[in-house]
Amino acid sequence: MKRLPAIEICGIAILVLTAVGTTGFHYIEHWSWFDSFYMVVITFSTIGYGEVHPLSHAGRVFNIGLILMGVALVLLMVGAMTQALLEFELGKVFGKRRMEREIANLKDHYIICGAGRVGSSVALELSRKHPFVIIENNEKSLADLDPKWLTMVGDAASEKTLREAGIERAKGLVAATTTDATNIYIVLTAKSIKSSVKIIARASEERAEKHLKTAGADMVISPYVAAGHRIAQSFVRPNVVDFLDLATSHSGTPRLLIEEILVSQQSRLAGTTVGQSGIHHEFGIMVLAIRGAGNETRINPKALDVINAGDYLIAMGEPGQLNKLEAVASRSAPSPS
Repeated sequence: MKRLPAIEICGIAILVLTAVGTTGFHYIEHWSWFDSFYMVVITFSTIGYGEVHPLSHAGRVFNIGLILMGVALVLLMVGAMTQALLEFELGKVFGKRRMEREIANLKDHYIICGAGRVGSSVALELSRKHPFVIIENNEKSLADLDPKWLTMVGDAASEKTLREAGIERAKGLVAATTTDATNIYIVLTAKSIKSSVKIIARASEERAEKHLKTAGADMVISPYVAAGHRIAQSFVRPNVVDFLDLATSHSGTPRLLIEEILVSQQSRLAGTTVGQSGIHHEFGIMVLAIRGAGNETRINPKALDVINAGDYLIAMGEPGQLNKLEAVASRSAPSPS
C-alpha cells in the first residue's frame, strides 16, 4: 500500500473511532458530549491525566477496547507519516543525483536559461527530439514543468552552473530569463567558456538587442515585437497566418510540417538536381529553399538547381513523409516503392 493512502485511511479510522468513543462514553456513563470527547482524546494520546469521572464496569471494559484500538491507530498513523516523509526526502535526494548523472552524460544538447513562459515554450518544442537542460534560480518555477525534463536550480550567469550544465558539450544556449541584464551576463559567461556555442537570446526592450549581440548572441528575439507582428498579420493576411500555423504547429497531430533536412555525403540526393531527386514525386514534399554550407539560400529552387552534400533542404510535407526523406538524406537509401 502506498504511504499517502495509508495516512488517509488511518486518519479516517481515528476520526471514526473518536466518534464511536465519544458516543460510547456519553451513553454508557451518561457524561456530557464534551467530557466524553475529552476522555477519548486523553486516552488516544496516552497522556494519563486520569478519568474524567469514575468509570463503571461497563465503561472500563469499553475503555480497554478503545485504548487498544486507539493507541494502535495513532502509532500506525505516526509510522505512516514518518515513512512517507523519509520516502519523500530520499526520493528528492536520489532523484537529484539521477538527474545530475543524466546531465553529465548529455552531448550536443541545448541549455535553456529561464523556466518562464518563453523558456518552457522552447523546451516543449525541443522535447520532440532534442536533448536539453533547463536552468532556473527559482525552484518553485520548475514545479509546473514536465517531470521528465532535465532541470537544474542555479544562477545561469554563473560559470560554475553553466559548466555543470555541460556548456562545453552543448550545441546551443537560450538566454530566456525575464531581465535583459541577466541575459547579457549569461551570454558573456557562455561565450567566455565556449566561443563556438550558438546563443539565441530574449530581449524585453528594443535597446537591449544591440547589447546582447555585442555580448555574443547569434540571434536576438523579442517576444513583444514578435507578438505585435503576428497580431498585425492576423488582420492583414489572416489566411497566410492560418497556413503558417498549420505548417509549423506541433500540437496534436499536424497534417503539415516545415523541417530542415541535412543532406549527407553518403546520400543518393547529393549531387542530383531538385528535379532528378524525385523528392516531390516520391515523397509528395515541396522544397521551399536550399541553404548551402556557405549560408547562401536559394528560395523556391528550380528543377535544375543542384543539391550538394552539406546543404539543408527547407521542406514542407506530411510528418511521415518528411521522416522518410530525412532517412534518405542521411544515408544511401533506396527509393521508396
